[in-house]
Amino acid sequence: MFDLGTSFMASVARDPDALAIVDADVRLSYAQWLARISSLVAAFDGMSLKAGEHLVTVLQNRWEAATLHWACQFAGLTIVPINWRAKADEIDFVIENCGARAIAFEAVAGPAIRESRLASSIPRITVGADAGQAELSFTEMVAEPAATAVPRVAADAWSLMLYTSGTTAKPKGVPRRHRAERMAGLAHVAQNLYANGERTLGVMPLYHTMGVRSLIAMSLIGGVFVCQPRFDVGQALALIEAEAITNLYLVPTLYHDVVHHPLFARTDVTSVRKLGFAGAPMTDGLLRKLTEAFSPELFVNHYGSSEIYTFTINQKAARKPGCAGKAGLNQLIRVVKLGAASAHELAVAGEEGEIVALAASDEAFEGYWKRPEADAKSLRDGWYFTGDTGYFDGDGDLYVSGRVDDMIITGGENVSPVEIESCLSLHPGVSEVAVVGLPDERWGKIVVAFVQRAGPVSADELDQHCKAAGLANFKRPRRFEFVKAIPKSPVGKLLRRELVAGAYEREQPATAG
Repeated sequence: MFDLGTSFMASVARDPDALAIVDADVRLSYAQWLARISSLVAAFDGMSLKAGEHLVTVLQNRWEAATLHWACQFAGLTIVPINWRAKADEIDFVIENCGARAIAFEAVAGPAIRESRLASSIPRITVGADAGQAELSFTEMVAEPAATAVPRVAADAWSLMLYTSGTTAKPKGVPRRHRAERMAGLAHVAQNLYANGERTLGVMPLYHTMGVRSLIAMSLIGGVFVCQPRFDVGQALALIEAEAITNLYLVPTLYHDVVHHPLFARTDVTSVRKLGFAGAPMTDGLLRKLTEAFSPELFVNHYGSSEIYTFTINQKAARKPGCAGKAGLNQLIRVVKLGAASAHELAVAGEEGEIVALAASDEAFEGYWKRPEADAKSLRDGWYFTGDTGYFDGDGDLYVSGRVDDMIITGGENVSPVEIESCLSLHPGVSEVAVVGLPDERWGKIVVAFVQRAGPVSADELDQHCKAAGLANFKRPRRFEFVKAIPKSPVGKLLRRELVAGAYEREQPATAG
């Protein structure tokens, strides 16, 4: 298989003059982009960086971040992109954990870099204006002409390392090889039916597997990666219209914000023909709203992870709401009994259990970075234990019901938050909803729904809605909390743990008028 540097060279050979990347006033063809990438590779040589070494980036989704990504692939460096909101101690952890030999950052991360104990011990590359505190300038590095870069590593070399977000423990490094990255990109193209010259909104962070996949997928088809450094709904809508975006690949939260924005009705989104989502389940209500708003030719529910990019694919997401579909092109999936020690303790159809994926997938990682205890927990019998709960229906389609840790056990019954959230999302008075289990002396835990309202609605009305929808009595929320906002991560994932911890702001309950 091609390494990613060779893959990019092949893209340049096919479509040298095709537009490759857009970022405000920056518009580069594939040939022009390769010239900038080549200059960076030469600059890496001047820094004495060697193949196999790690370069950390603390950047938003700007063209410089994408260029650094590709330059690392040519040079054989392992790029380690982290959240641009990272604090000094988080940056120090990553630098020390991966043994970084250089770091690139922009102004927004400047204060954290200055407070970092370790950033000053390695070469620092400043990106954009006013970043300061760096020995090297990205602008100067790419301005120096250089011979066209030649790929230096094979497909089995390390490409990048993503860090999973930690909750109670430190984040885990997920190293991935060139071959796994490229195969995941190829599968993404095939499973989303991307055509030559597609245009995607590059807003999912390049420190997140969805962002990286969009970047690689566009390169494989002579497509355009339209950068949006950080998500802003108005700007996203403007870019969709101005750049004639053809496909969107976002987490459900961002879709929610787009279709509920006042400017949406006045924005021409007819160029968007393909929708894809991942990162979290999508409620039935939002699926319906998006289908009405975009009338997409393809609506894909992609279920996967940083560790193994694709688990399952449902290319007709709106026709079977909540369904994650069947295994992707490079995967086999099982559901095992909850608490199973082995991947061979299979659950029967309709029985909720833990979802496991074959670790031999061409898209898979091979284990966490310096975390043997995490490997022992997640990698067993040649299968990856996802930590997600779900079940197969009678058609053999997978439904993801939540996380093993999120399962609510109330009065001895297992309750999945996702089912209740989808039910409540269909009420017109609900804008967003999250369901968690809170401690209760009698029941162990009770089901509590946190609701951000779209209009006047009371707890009694929502309870009647659940009852009318056929939700079992033990699944119906025993309490409704009306909140100003549902807490989410920087990439839009619901943070249930913050609700459990009480980290939310109440809104005074309103009655239906």
